[in-house]
Amino acid sequence: MAIKSYKPTTPSRRFITDIDRSELSNERPPRQLLQKLQRHAGRDMYGHISTRHKGGGAKKMYRVIDFKRDKDGIPGKVAGIEYDPYRSAHIARIHYADGEKRYILAPEGLKVGSVVMSGEECEFNVGNAMPLAKIPLGMPIHNIELVPGCGGKLVRSAGCSATLMAKEGAYAHVRMPSGEVRLIPQKARATIGVVGNADHFNISLGKAGRSRWRGIRPSVRGVAMNPIDHPMGGGEGKASGGHPTTPWGKPCGGKKTRRRSKRSDYIIKHRKSA
Repeated sequence: MAIKSYKPTTPSRRFITDIDRSELSNERPPRQLLQKLQRHAGRDMYGHISTRHKGGGAKKMYRVIDFKRDKDGIPGKVAGIEYDPYRSAHIARIHYADGEKRYILAPEGLKVGSVVMSGEECEFNVGNAMPLAKIPLGMPIHNIELVPGCGGKLVRSAGCSATLMAKEGAYAHVRMPSGEVRLIPQKARATIGVVGNADHFNISLGKAGRSRWRGIRPSVRGVAMNPIDHPMGGGEGKASGGHPTTPWGKPCGGKKTRRRSKRSDYIIKHRKSA
């Protein structure tokens, strides 16, 4: 997908860029694959703000994604590549030979008319899902399960992929996009290929309104607040701040917060430090 720019008909329009979605399907999603999610706007059961900077946004329906990829041995044809308002990656609508329809994450290179399969005996083609034990070393993968049968939890964002490094006993060594190397059971499934829509990282929102459309409310810097409102507030002029903290005094912004006593049995190599 290419990056699309606009004529500067307004000051904010000058800086807006977006993904060119001309190649995506315009068909309405099947009703059985849509689900309404209750929106809470960052509030708890009492109506108090529990997560800041959330609220508003355009109405949208959740697309039910098949993260488990457990339809073994049945070929599915890609009927269309669609936009998903709930994620950065695009999704592919699959029509299986038995008549069932499902959505999967659309990897790079998957096109309309391609055939995907899942199971231990399928080929090593982009979009096919199989256990890590059957995938060759060095192959890029995504939508990786942490627990076999529970559905993919890792590497699902646009343009991301992990690499299968080694196999040892019942576990496989998988290098994450962050550089971390984790032990994952070889019975866990993963999908071959790189998640599509890699240009999502390069888009520019261009104005505050596009953030509001996404349900993101404004955030105020701590150093711009008063001392009563934030640990980093106050001071004369710009002589304020200190080590970055949350409004409740917890370190953030690069400070390591992982407990030393926390077990890291499944992490072979930690991610690169900031």
